Amino acid sequence: MDMIRVENLAKSFTLHLRGGVSLPVLRDVFLSVAAGECVTLHGPSGVGKSTLLRSIYGNYRPQDGRILIRHDGTMTDIVDAEPRIVMAIRRCTLGYVSQFLRVIPRVATLDVVAEPLLARGIGAAAARARAGELLARLQIPERMWSLPPATFSGGEQQRINIARGFAAEYPVLLLDEPTASLDEQNRKIVINLINDSRARGAAIVAIVHDSETRAAIATRLFTMQSLGVAA
Repeated sequence: MDMIRVENLAKSFTLHLRGGVSLPVLRDVFLSVAAGECVTLHGPSGVGKSTLLRSIYGNYRPQDGRILIRHDGTMTDIVDAEPRIVMAIRRCTLGYVSQFLRVIPRVATLDVVAEPLLARGIGAAAARARAGELLARLQIPERMWSLPPATFSGGEQQRINIARGFAAEYPVLLLDEPTASLDEQNRKIVINLINDSRARGAAIVAIVHDSETRAAIATRLFTMQSLGVAA
């Protein structure tokens, strides 16, 4: 069963500092991802992998095409959906792990990770228990859970970001270089998290430049080319 379906997607950017020149990045993109799949986007830098991921999440609005996400049993086009529908999809269905952690300053790490669960109406105790479980699995010591993530190293912040992204067990997960800042031991932990999510039926789209990590998680590669895609 498809959880994501991208149809005839086109995206370009207008360079206002260059006299309004239009820079096409994606054209005629077709992609489907089923429950239990982990599809990794493959291609050289600048080909539009992050643009595609951000378009699926709804951060970028394409000029043409549809992006369908299975939400509450129905395929919903996130391109034309009302903002409240997009927010509901992000709250309940569509998770995103970016390369950088963006959080409110001075909020404790445990609360940062628990927040997606609290937003879905999960009780505070259960949400924090789940957050603590993931932080422990990702080797963030309990003595640090009450501290804000801004005080941590880049690798620690990335692990907090991963814990936050996996806390709610979203049916659809978008991962942008989730292991880029991690050492070998923590990379293996994240690989296991990704594979556990896929085993429970999550549909995953990931950008992973490390070939070993890609081989460990991918059920299928989606090779992208300039101004088009060849599956």
